[in-house]
Amino acid sequence: MNKKVKFYLLLPVSLAIGLFIGYLIATYAIKITSNKKNSITTFYLIRHAEKDRSNPDEKNPNLTSKGLERANHWAKYFDSIPLNSIYTTSYKRTMQTIDPVSREKNIEPKIYSPNKINIQNFIETNYGKNILISGHSNTTPDMVNRLIDEKKYEDMLDTDNKSLYVVKLIDSTATVEVRSIDYKVK
Repeated sequence: MNKKVKFYLLLPVSLAIGLFIGYLIATYAIKITSNKKNSITTFYLIRHAEKDRSNPDEKNPNLTSKGLERANHWAKYFDSIPLNSIYTTSYKRTMQTIDPVSREKNIEPKIYSPNKINIQNFIETNYGKNILISGHSNTTPDMVNRLIDEKKYEDMLDTDNKSLYVVKLIDSTATVEVRSIDYKVK
């Protein structure tokens, strides 16, 4: 076989291999880009349920029976909502509030400290996930404000145990919906 024929045979094969490698590189680049674009990160933030106020000196009270009922109600509410992680402060009332949800979802809650959390790292760690956060009347709206990078929400009323803040982050756009999730106490 002469050199000209070999060259003409190699040219289409080389071109096909080059196109295939280019296709693989482009597909990989699109996959990486699409994983980072238009992913929705959703944070569900609640305040702990009703706490026992019978001893004003108690700094870390348990939930009341009404609070435990509300905690079970939260578990029913989140039953059809997929969650990837659950965060709670280290107080009994916040842990008891999310306990039924975490047991139902089989997710070990992570303890967080509202004043020590690096919000950018927190967002990046939970990118593209659905997260439940249990906090307090002051830390819950503050966390919402930090997630949206805007001072928009004030402290909750001390009697407000039914508000649910739903923060959705899509690329650099943040939306917040505040829902009132009530139930009938027996």
